Amino acid sequence: MSGLLNFFKAAPPAPSPGRFDQRKFTFLRWQTFLAMTLAYVTFYVCRLSFTVAKSALVELGMTPTELGMIGSALFFSYAIGKLVNGFIADHANVVRFMSLGLLLSAGMNLLMGFTTNALWLTLFWGINGWAQSMGVGPCAVSLARWYGSKERGTFYSMWSTAHNIGEAVTYMVIASVIAGFGWHAGYFTTAMLGVAGIVVILLFMRDSPQSAGYPPISVIRDEPQEIEEQQGSVFKNQLLSLRNPALWLLALASAFMYIDRYAVNSWGIFFLQQAKHYTTVEASGIVGVNAIAGIVGTILAGVLSDRFFPRNRSVMAGFISLLNVAGLALMLWLPRSNYTDILSMILFGATIGALTCFLGGLIAVDISSKKAAGAALGTIGIASYAGAGLGEFITGVIIDRTSVIEAGKTLYNFHSLSQFWIGCGLISTLLCFITAGIVARRHSLAQAHSVG
Repeated sequence: MSGLLNFFKAAPPAPSPGRFDQRKFTFLRWQTFLAMTLAYVTFYVCRLSFTVAKSALVELGMTPTELGMIGSALFFSYAIGKLVNGFIADHANVVRFMSLGLLLSAGMNLLMGFTTNALWLTLFWGINGWAQSMGVGPCAVSLARWYGSKERGTFYSMWSTAHNIGEAVTYMVIASVIAGFGWHAGYFTTAMLGVAGIVVILLFMRDSPQSAGYPPISVIRDEPQEIEEQQGSVFKNQLLSLRNPALWLLALASAFMYIDRYAVNSWGIFFLQQAKHYTTVEASGIVGVNAIAGIVGTILAGVLSDRFFPRNRSVMAGFISLLNVAGLALMLWLPRSNYTDILSMILFGATIGALTCFLGGLIAVDISSKKAAGAALGTIGIASYAGAGLGEFITGVIIDRTSVIEAGKTLYNFHSLSQFWIGCGLISTLLCFITAGIVARRHSLAQAHSVG
């Protein structure tokens, strides 16, 4: 057992190569960053494959309530796993830990392609949720280990585009595979992409600057740590982070935002098919625009926040959240039109990408000890995906309860569901601004204390 724990323990410092070589360090850092980002793209495809298979499963006789049950299994296990594995990631060799999670996720996707039994699918998808939680924590820890506070927003946002790229690959590539070769082939293709991601991690990613013979990033970037952070153990810093009220408000804001995020990611294709009568490929293409727009929105938000709001990104998050609700409302309440539906997904995608970056992790890392990046992200994660899981289940129930059968055909009424989704977005917006106020007050008190 101790041998297994040592295998996953953070890599020890390697002997220093001598004089600090900025060029080699920059190359190694970019190599690690790109490998981590590409691998996380495949993590995301392994998470969303079930989404594009839903319509095919409905045609085979599964109900929306069963689909909601399967989908929520991933969210709830992911929520718990994100907290547990976030704490573990702060202590771990992120290369080995992340590889194991992707291997398990690819395996569950492979098994999903062999059955239509709702109970087996729920079990497999729940295990996949735990496996998925072994990816995001190591990425956050790696970013904290390799990047200083004045550059982290830019690189965190660039890494966050992996979510959007993964969504685009799922909605366009995996959806096309399912349309052409069936839902079995969709899961098998997803599993193969997961294996490719493992190869990338093992070949190109590195655990930390120290493991490559360099000093910690705080020394390289001349960013002195607070005494508590510097002298305290990793576990002590994790506990200190949990005492921050702004972190918990941020977690609630993220929970409501994630309900809307997965409203579109999990049910957007179904909504466009049933409410606006698009085909599977057409609906997947429109929702895929949301993922592509998210790439641009995420990068811009990270760069601009580094420049204008590096100390309190929650202010920017609040205004972006208002725009996000507007984009969702356009999709839900305007009649069918390729132009307006694509426009709504551009607006929703660009803003949800930025919010996923901000509320889903970056702000938590900003306001917590850098030794506790995984724990902070895990705290946000358990709230976010508990919200997503609850939203997934409630959505399935609302769709079932508001549908009617006429002439042997099921007709869906999305009015109540639309109000639920919009309400969640507005609550998230309010919580963002409250969080911003608490962070601003903490900064002013800290500044007054330092002056005194």
